[in-house]
This record gives sequence, C-alpha cells and structure tokens, in this order.
Amino acid sequence: MINGQKVLFSGMQPSGNLTLGNYLGALKNWVDISEEYMTFFCVVDEHSITVRQDPAELRKRVRSLMALYIAAGLDPEKNCIYVQSHVSAHAELGWILNCFTYVGELQRMTQYKDKSAKHADNINAGLLTYPVLMAADILLYQADVVPVGIDQKQHLEITRDIATRFNNIYGDVFTVPEVYLGKAGARVMSLQDPEHKMSKSDENANASIYLMDEPDAIMRKFKRAVTDLEAQVRYREEQPGIRNLIDIYSACTGKTPQEVEKEFDGRGYGEFKTAVGEAVVAQLSPIQARYREIVGEKSYLDGVMKENSEKAAYFANKTLRKVQKKIGFPEKIR
Repeated sequence: MINGQKVLFSGMQPSGNLTLGNYLGALKNWVDISEEYMTFFCVVDEHSITVRQDPAELRKRVRSLMALYIAAGLDPEKNCIYVQSHVSAHAELGWILNCFTYVGELQRMTQYKDKSAKHADNINAGLLTYPVLMAADILLYQADVVPVGIDQKQHLEITRDIATRFNNIYGDVFTVPEVYLGKAGARVMSLQDPEHKMSKSDENANASIYLMDEPDAIMRKFKRAVTDLEAQVRYREEQPGIRNLIDIYSACTGKTPQEVEKEFDGRGYGEFKTAVGEAVVAQLSPIQARYREIVGEKSYLDGVMKENSEKAAYFANKTLRKVQKKIGFPEKIR
C-alpha cells in the first residue's frame, strides 16, 4: 500500500499496433478500475528489445502508446503513466533479482520456450530473464494486485516466488502481489480463427481490428468475420465465431450475452455483424479523435512523460534503496 491505498501495476509493450483485444481485454478495464487503486501503468519498452527493433520506430511507438493510454481514458494526473526505460530502477532491481532466481525456473517458463522457437536466430539472455525484469517492474511499486491474462499468469507466479524467497532471507521487503480478481476484461479472439486470441502480429489483415482502423475498415473486417452454418446468434461453445462477436458487442454496449441473444433472435448473421461493427466504431471513434489531439501536442505529451517518470522514480527508488541496503550495497555519498 501507498498512503493507505492499495497499489495496482500493469503495462503493455510498444510492439505493433494495439488491437481491439488489447483495448477490451486490458486498457478499457484499467480505466474502469483506476479509481479503486493507486495505479502505475507502464509502457514496457525494455521488454520489447528481446526482439530486434528499429530504433526510430520504437521511439515512435512508445509515444504512441502513451498517447493511447491517455486517449482511452487514463488521466495522467490521477494515474502514474510512464515509460519503463525512463526509470532506471527497473533495470537495477532486475539485475539484483536475477541473483535470487534459479535458471531452472526460467527455463520452464512457457513464454521462453515459445519465443525461443519463434526467434531461433536470436535466443538471447533477455528472453530467458524476461520474467525477472517483469518481477522487478511489479515489486518496485509494492504492488498489491496485478491484472494479468492467462498468458502472463505464470510470470506473476514466479514474481511471487522471487518476492517470497527474498523476504524469507531479508525480512518483509516486498509486497507479495496477488492476481487482480475484479471484473475481467473481454477475451477477444481472432475474427478469422476464433480459437485463438486476436493478435497484433497476425499476418491475416482481416483477423484483427486495430485501435486506429478507419470505420470502413472496421465494418469490412466484421462483415468478413468467420461464423458458422447454424444461422443463430447463440452464446455457445459450439459457435466460437458467434460467441466471440457476442463478447465484443457485449463489451461495447454493456449488454449481457443473454440480452444480445434476445435482441438478435431470428435475425441473420449479416445484420448482427453490421451491428457489432457499428458498436465498435462508436467505441473507438472518440478514442481515435482524442489520440490525434494528443499526438499533435508534443509539449503536452513530453510534459506527461517527464512528470510521471519522476513520480514513478520516486516510489521505485524508495524500494530500490531498501533492497540495496538489505543486501549490503554501500549507501551513495550525496
């Protein structure tokens, strides 16, 4: 806790274009829960360099993601929205925690195995130690809760293990974080392969809705979305394509799946797909407009990045100094 308020930490990588899945599954949920906690929302650019990046493009995407955080509704005066590489304590604590993490633990991580298979020509140490840096991200701010998807749950578990191991040696230094158990964001699947999540990196252009897609592109992609031959708008496991569209429509309108079924009872898939597309356009249009305003105000975004990185550094360095003292590093002469 900080000042009597529970702390929530989360972040996204500035890699690729954010999808509707990133928004409905995480970002929209962050906005909804941000009033309940003291929040730290990070643009995790240090994590992104485990894969080779074009430097100019990475800088551009970092700023773009910061702008999208704000455009989506995160008030930078109420939420600490900052860039990971602007707070050196992340890398410093990451190194220290490397020395309290076992290689065997890291080699068992599913994401390490998956990324090593995808990037066989660049199996760097960062791919292996990625979860340790993630642990540092979380533990620096004494986070009580972390909203994570299924693919990141294993990383939170190792974060808890590292924190507990350190605390058992040096006392209660770190808060051991819990999975955020509040309202979950929508799990949005591919429009062309509804058995898999919507992805930034999908090679099929019709599979993903991107946050900055034009309305015509959004409508076209929904009209091409994979459904089935049953011709019924039903929320069933046997109809993954329709189930996914119902989840999206529900998340954008606030209606329950049962209300959606009733609304479209007896109506065709074409009409339903059009309604889903229109609901998504209505949800994203204000965000897109606000995003364009923010990126057009360079000094405003620069100010947010500077002020919030200083705020994040203040809290991060308090934890880092405590850790350094516990393990025996000499105090800096000021």
